[in-house]
Amino acid sequence: MTDTELLATVPIRHDRRPPADMVRAAEVFAERMAQRRSVRDFAADPVPDGVIEAAIRAASTAPSGANVQPWRFVVLTDPARKRRLREAAEAEEREFYERRAPQEWLGALSALGTDWHKPFLETAPAVIVVFEVHRGPHSPKPYYVKESVGIAVGLLITALHHAGLVTLTHTPSPMRFLNEVCERPPEERPYVVMPVGYPAPDARVPDLTRKPLEEVMVRW
Repeated sequence: MTDTELLATVPIRHDRRPPADMVRAAEVFAERMAQRRSVRDFAADPVPDGVIEAAIRAASTAPSGANVQPWRFVVLTDPARKRRLREAAEAEEREFYERRAPQEWLGALSALGTDWHKPFLETAPAVIVVFEVHRGPHSPKPYYVKESVGIAVGLLITALHHAGLVTLTHTPSPMRFLNEVCERPPEERPYVVMPVGYPAPDARVPDLTRKPLEEVMVRW
């Protein structure tokens, strides 16, 4: 035992469902998530007020090491700010594609048709930049930061899809320019950039398949 005072506890809120209802709910949810796709062509239509805020609230329920909750979600909707983001990201991406990326990685990307051009960072009505929050003047030492933030981002993607929006996980390399664009302190480290909105009317996505269950699950 330590001198740390234990947190107060409350009864868990949990409604136990009949088994058949549980299976059906899980199957419906799996089918819904199977429709999720990463989108690079966005319509300019604005997102309804409150949707992104609710999705971030859902993401913030993610478990985290020692409950430190080491995440920050910066939402960009200002056109000038998004333009700055795009220009800075494309500068890094051009350097990556033309000089830094290994050929093996470029070969893997070639089938997807991606390159250094990132217009979605400007055309999407909103862009969420997710930061890891490390120890700083106003933040404690976090634990399992990447694992915690990764789980939160997964919930965010799920919540946005559930609400009827599309998104994309974009990770320019390096990403430190995001601190300047988003005006965040150095103890906050960029994790992922997520344009959010509706797909453009003519949007298309690669005809991908996911691995079948028997390839990704092991039961003993």
